[in-house]
Amino acid sequence: MDKNKDSKDKGNQLRKYLALTGIAFEMGGIIFVCAYAGKKLDAYYQLEKNWFTMGLVLFGVVSSLYLVIKQLDRINNPKK
Repeated sequence: MDKNKDSKDKGNQLRKYLALTGIAFEMGGIIFVCAYAGKKLDAYYQLEKNWFTMGLVLFGVVSSLYLVIKQLDRINNPKK
């Protein structure tokens, strides 16, 4: 019975590590898409300063941090 419990715990740990690895790629993707959209908007409106890029990157960082916190909460407290 202890063997079954040990293998189950290892499986849960592996899932947690995989989820944490995915979080990094998700953050990078969100910030990249926001920066790309900001650059396109700045080029379209021909602004002197990159206001859209700065604003959307800031939005991407804040939103990705929010998502990371929510995912970490779900990983650490799976019974919610």
